[in-house]
Amino acid sequence: MIALTFIAADGTATSTDGVPGETLLRAGQRTGQPLEGTCGGQMACATCHVLIDPVFLARLHAPSAEEEDMLDLVPDATRFSRLACQIMLGEELDGLVARLP
Repeated sequence: MIALTFIAADGTATSTDGVPGETLLRAGQRTGQPLEGTCGGQMACATCHVLIDPVFLARLHAPSAEEEDMLDLVPDATRFSRLACQIMLGEELDGLVARLP
């Protein structure tokens, strides 16, 4: 299991576990986080936008050009922004902290 913490816009932290090979989007939805994922994780929307803790950002693969295009549509995107549907959980992400904007 991979320890995850989601921090809501109001600062409330929720700790949970993810399964290796699961996306951050699915782990968040499974635990009741307000991550829409309207497109079903097909990277055709940006409703699973999260802000990744800087400590973990370097552990993620670089966003694809398609993901960057989708993030360009997010008005409050920052350099820590990623789409949760594009983050595949693995042991290197144990302890990941994701903030929900």
